[in-house]
Amino acid sequence: MAHIQPLENDQVDDELRQMFEHYERTRGFCPNSVKTMARRPNVSKAFGRLNQAILYEGTVAEELKMLVALATSVASGCEYCQSHMANLSSIYKAPDEKISALWEFESSDLFNNGERAAIRLALKAGMLPNDASAEDFTDLKRYFDEGEIVEIVATIALFGYLNRWNDTMATQLEEYPSQVAERAIGEQGWSAGKHK
Repeated sequence: MAHIQPLENDQVDDELRQMFEHYERTRGFCPNSVKTMARRPNVSKAFGRLNQAILYEGTVAEELKMLVALATSVASGCEYCQSHMANLSSIYKAPDEKISALWEFESSDLFNNGERAAIRLALKAGMLPNDASAEDFTDLKRYFDEGEIVEIVATIALFGYLNRWNDTMATQLEEYPSQVAERAIGEQGWSAGKHK
C-alpha cells in the first residue's frame, strides 16, 4: 500500500490537471508517481518539464531512451518503473521480444552495438554509479556524440530519481502498465511491479 495517496484531477490546479490529462491521453492513465508529487505542485511541475526535456527532446531515439530507463530500473530493482518503462518501450516501438531480451542485450541480435553500449552503462549506473568507467564512455563515443551521451546519462539520472521515489513511497502500480510488463517481461523471471 502506498505511503502517500495520489491526488485526483479535481484536487489540483489547472496546470497540473492539464499535465494529468496529457498523460491520460498519451498513456491511457496518469502515473500515480506524478499524482503523488502533486502534493507539492512545483515538484510535480518541475518533474514534468525535466521528464519532457530528457525523454522527448534531443536526437537519441526515444525507443533507446525508454530501454535505457528500463535497464536503469531493472538494475536498481524498482519494479514500478520497470513496468512503466516496459509499457513506454512498447509505445515507442520496441518489440516485446526486445524488451524481454533486455538481460541478453550483449548477445541478442535484437540489439545493435550502440544500444549495447548505452544499456551497459545504464545497468552499471543503475546499480552503482561509480562503476561507470572511461572505457564505457569510449565505447559510447563510437556511436553517439557528446550531446547524445548527455541525453543517455540524463535518462539514467532521471530514473535514479524515479526509482528511489517510487520504491520509497511504495507507489501503487496502475493496472495497464502492469499488464504490458507482464506480457513483455513476465517470462524472463523478473516481475512487473511489486507495489500492486
